[in-house]
Amino acid sequence: MESIFDVVRFDSNGLIPAVVQDAENGEVLMVAYMNREALQQTLATCLATFWSRSRQELWVKGKTSGHVQHVEGVFADCDADCILVKVRQVGAACHTGYRSCFYREIGADGALETRGEPTVEMTGAVNAHA
Repeated sequence: MESIFDVVRFDSNGLIPAVVQDAENGEVLMVAYMNREALQQTLATCLATFWSRSRQELWVKGKTSGHVQHVEGVFADCDADCILVKVRQVGAACHTGYRSCFYREIGADGALETRGEPTVEMTGAVNAHA
């Protein structure tokens, strides 16, 4: 059996996009990036762990907010250049307090329309990851 680390195609910065999906209902919750260490830690701990491009460090989703993602499964796409992480989400996946980061719909005219309400009140910087 081949290892994911034998086939995964990290980009020139050593990163791979990770799409995070609710394991129960299939809702896409967020997109983040993983490096080799983040992927290894995710597989070892079953807690979604990513690489913060802005802070240049690993971050365990929800470590500070409590809105963790318990990993149910990790999948590689056919080209092994994208990862799908199926999770059980605790609280909000989005740092703005919405369950999903994809809460704004783009209309045909390009206008953004917010769908739904935040599920939790988030404090701190708007651009900080929870």
